[in-house]
Amino acid sequence: MRYSVWVIKTIFYLSSLFSRSIELTSYIYIWENYSIISLPWDSLWTWYLTFLGVDFGYYWFHRMAHEVNILWAAHQTHHSSEGYNLSTALRQSVFQIYTSWVIDNLGPLELILNTPSHHRVHHGRNRYCVDKNYAGTLIIWDRIFGTFEAENEKVVYGLTHPINTFEPFKVQFHHLVNIWTTFWATPGFFNKFSVMFKGPGWSPGKPRLGLSEEIPEVKGNEVPFSSSASQLLRIYAVVQFALMLTFYEETFADKAALSQVTLLLRVCFIILTLTSIGFLLDQKPKAAVLETFRCLLFLMLCRFGHLKPFIPSLSFTFEIFFSICIAFWGVKSMKQLVSEPWK
Repeated sequence: MRYSVWVIKTIFYLSSLFSRSIELTSYIYIWENYSIISLPWDSLWTWYLTFLGVDFGYYWFHRMAHEVNILWAAHQTHHSSEGYNLSTALRQSVFQIYTSWVIDNLGPLELILNTPSHHRVHHGRNRYCVDKNYAGTLIIWDRIFGTFEAENEKVVYGLTHPINTFEPFKVQFHHLVNIWTTFWATPGFFNKFSVMFKGPGWSPGKPRLGLSEEIPEVKGNEVPFSSSASQLLRIYAVVQFALMLTFYEETFADKAALSQVTLLLRVCFIILTLTSIGFLLDQKPKAAVLETFRCLLFLMLCRFGHLKPFIPSLSFTFEIFFSICIAFWGVKSMKQLVSEPWK
């Protein structure tokens, strides 16, 4: 399972610590104050019609998430993986688990359902795959509205312009930065409006979704982006990520008992860990400085009770380990600071 997928998954669930209560409160308020009709829950027709309604709504929302630039900025993270396997499926709704990598073809069901083959096309960056197969469960919506495409050649996964980084903030927000830059560089009010609300490939003089011939061609032998870091550094990154996961799981398990300060500090530390690991894997110049600060912050958070090892008896071992990390990365940081003026 690729590290970048775990990063996306971790940040997604971290955000739910703060957004879930807002989501539920808003839903209840709208239902109690603006609901039009109450459907009988024990009627089969209620479930049939609401299923069709939700699936139809999902198709259009998903389509807008691809065809409206400002919405694509949020959705592109999901498509940034250059692999399509079980790790990609983990980022789907539980009702979409069947669209996994292990199934080739479902015969007649291909006409009705959004099968693995159809969803592979949706995640492809081949020209014939872009802006196709938006369906949630029923592929009939794509067939009706002209966005269906069958799998007819090897699919290459990922974005048409790969990000090629492990830095989580860049993965999450790089397209927003691109929109911001393009918005101010594009002349005219209506053109600026179009930058945000037309397709990601649009520019003045082009169709709403841009030109398909401008999508980079793929040959089928593209090599997914990977870190150039040494094997030892990769092992270190895996160890630090595994340790972070223990605090991540504990935070979710104990979130009701944690103070707001502790919860906020833990979330910040987890995000800092993901960022620092990304810097290390990307071989960023300031990676050593950031990792030194992160390890020092870990010891401080433990000292003040905001973090604790999942096995209390290992507290001293953790202190020794992170102290060694501080010394190692601190020395590398000092060497960089000393050598920089001479470069």
